[in-house]
Amino acid sequence: MFRTALRNVIAHKARLLMTMLAVMLGVGFISGTLIFTDTFSNAYKNKSARSFDHVSVAMISKGGDAQKSPLTDAVLKRARELPGAGEVLGGVNGFTALAGKDGKLVGGKWGTIGANYFPGKDGEDPRYPLTSGRAPKGRGEIALDSRTAGRTGYKVGDQVRFSTGGLARTARVSGVFDTDDGSVVAGGSMVLFDNTTAHALLGTAGYNEIDIKAAPGISESALKSRVNQILPSGADVWTGTALKKAQAGVIAGMAADQSKALSIFAYIALFVSIFIIANTFTMLVAQRTRELALMRAVGASRRQVTWSVLTEAGVVGAVAGTAGFLLGVGVAQGLQALFGASLPGGPLVVTPVTMVVALVVGVVVTMLAAWLPSRRAAKVPPVAAMNSVHATPMLRGLLVRNAIGSLIVTLGAVLLFVMKNINLKAVGACVMLVGFIVLTPLLSRPFIAAWAPLLRPFGVTGKLSRLNAVRNPRRTASTASALMIGLALITALTVIATSATTAISKPIAASMKADYEVSMANHRPLAAEVRTALDALPGVVATSPLRKTATEVSGSDTSVSGVDTTGLDKLLSLDLISGSMNAFKGKSVLVDKATADEEHVTTGDTILVMFDKDHKTEQLKIAGVYNGNKFVDGLLAPLSVVDSHSAKAADTKVLVKMKDGASKTAEASIFNALGKNPAIKIQDKEAVSKELSRRVSQMLNVLYGLLAMTVLISVLGVVNTLAMSVFERKHEIGMLRATGLERTKVKQMVRLESMVISLFGALLGIGLGLILAWAGARSIVAEWSRYSTQIPIGRIMIFLAVAPLVGILAAQWPARSAARLNPITAINND
Repeated sequence: MFRTALRNVIAHKARLLMTMLAVMLGVGFISGTLIFTDTFSNAYKNKSARSFDHVSVAMISKGGDAQKSPLTDAVLKRARELPGAGEVLGGVNGFTALAGKDGKLVGGKWGTIGANYFPGKDGEDPRYPLTSGRAPKGRGEIALDSRTAGRTGYKVGDQVRFSTGGLARTARVSGVFDTDDGSVVAGGSMVLFDNTTAHALLGTAGYNEIDIKAAPGISESALKSRVNQILPSGADVWTGTALKKAQAGVIAGMAADQSKALSIFAYIALFVSIFIIANTFTMLVAQRTRELALMRAVGASRRQVTWSVLTEAGVVGAVAGTAGFLLGVGVAQGLQALFGASLPGGPLVVTPVTMVVALVVGVVVTMLAAWLPSRRAAKVPPVAAMNSVHATPMLRGLLVRNAIGSLIVTLGAVLLFVMKNINLKAVGACVMLVGFIVLTPLLSRPFIAAWAPLLRPFGVTGKLSRLNAVRNPRRTASTASALMIGLALITALTVIATSATTAISKPIAASMKADYEVSMANHRPLAAEVRTALDALPGVVATSPLRKTATEVSGSDTSVSGVDTTGLDKLLSLDLISGSMNAFKGKSVLVDKATADEEHVTTGDTILVMFDKDHKTEQLKIAGVYNGNKFVDGLLAPLSVVDSHSAKAADTKVLVKMKDGASKTAEASIFNALGKNPAIKIQDKEAVSKELSRRVSQMLNVLYGLLAMTVLISVLGVVNTLAMSVFERKHEIGMLRATGLERTKVKQMVRLESMVISLFGALLGIGLGLILAWAGARSIVAEWSRYSTQIPIGRIMIFLAVAPLVGILAAQWPARSAARLNPITAINND
């Protein structure tokens, strides 16, 4: 039976080609996801990696904020005096943007680091061995890592521009050093200052971390016990071994989360592949009834027939799984390019586990999909099959299927529209999708019948294409369902993304009266000197920072943005629900509607706010309640309130109003006033709105890319079904050719059939996608009051127009095969 199965695979390799391609694409997505996840994990390991050669025990400030770190020079001195302590190093680090020779930011999002050069007993910092030059001294000198120096062309003695969050500064490169810091390995940059300058420029009073190397003969645990005796409140103590394990655990968790997110799309692709595999083997079994009956007649049992078909599927799955693994390497590279802007770089990582998984998934999925067709093959009576009396699906079977499908859709609708839990709603969406798949044969007949008037102008070919499409509703439904799944998800995502973009853009346009928003390109805080420099610029009418600080209200984390109430009316137009801007002064606060509803407060009430910076509470009077948006939300308080709880100001952004409005000249003057800082963004109202909308669009494009594999597999399903249908109808096509139907008409018949099936799947998918988007909107509105469903008619029409074109293109090969059939040979085909 095994030899028979292999012979059948070889004999029907052309008809199994599309099935292999479908499985290959699905497996390719799975293996590509695994390779990308391993690559992602390795890149993060490189980024987060640090050498622990000089760390036996580390004292680390809780929260990593050196500005309020208890790890002072006094603590460092006490650590040096501990028995068993060898080298003791204090570490300070923070954001430092470096400009290349072209004036652009070096290192990008994944690594713009500034740190301190902390000489040890021998006058050198073992963490940063110098390869040329010397260590930096004073504010006028810095040292660069060797990778950045090589990439930018900077050498010892060159002048460079850098910024630590405020105005750009100039310094001379005093030396070049090597480092194993993961951010630098992943393509970032590192700038070193002397210890005093690092504290001053990075705004730190203490150290982020103090690393202690144990003296010879002293264990980590023994040294840790001694360090605990001097450990200040607000700091933790770790051994080097524990730090390594913690780092590995964090990276593994991040990789697992990334893998789960991407695997969803891989599973969708494989789910669609199942329809194509089942369809293919169902048609193959139907075409080989006499062969299977002969096997039964000479003594093969039902189980042997079943396993014969399953063996064929296993061989197909093994070949497709192997090819899918190779494809997965290319998919991983594509994902790396797709997510490259938001992930650290690194080489592709291919492990033996990925190879095994690809092969197993290919075989298991193919055999599972072929199980029902194999069971049907075993149930065909030998005599009936040998007489070519292969029973077509009974009406009763369809009635049972329709009843089950209706129940499933009803259950899904209840979960989707009645339940409030988001997880239950997601389950409801999946259940409803399955229900529609089950009901597709029922829906196919009335739909295709409705298209009869549009097919009438094509004459006999139009009628034949319609009859062929409804001849086997299960087959038509299976082919259309694959396309329906992809388009349903794409439509739902498009509607939600369009609605979100509208909900973001309109409030920004309405609330931002300022001409410009100045912020850091990587969302880091701005130094207070930025606002000072802007105030001194001629042509500036008003400025105000949004000085955000973390707080707690009634035990819940929230944020307060400090603003300059003087001239605020020239910069912001808040949508006040109650209260007045005149009352917004002193110990007062403006509260967004979401927070007011959550805290059950309104204008005139007081609200107790605890500031995280100094852990002090303050009772503030509510001057007004406003509708928040993506540009401004949360609590707004006068700068005096926020600054009284913070040792150093750090602005999220600065709003600027110009005398003559926004212009290229005004933008250039702001850029020059800030020292041509490479990390600062200067955006007008339109640019702010576009950036927020672009984030949604970029996310949507990523999802389109991930779902493209599903749609491609669906198209292969159309090609596969039509090709096998043509083979199955050789005799019929031969008769049509013999009675005068021209080759062009035969091609037209197959193309029209494909177009009708594709359009059927597209309409079902778009309709279901709109339902899912509408259901999703109900949950979104509960959290985001400004959200309202916006249907992008243009994009929907594009989806609808592309579907029949895809069907026509998918039919090219089957149509040409049908037209090339020799009428005499086809008629004699038995």
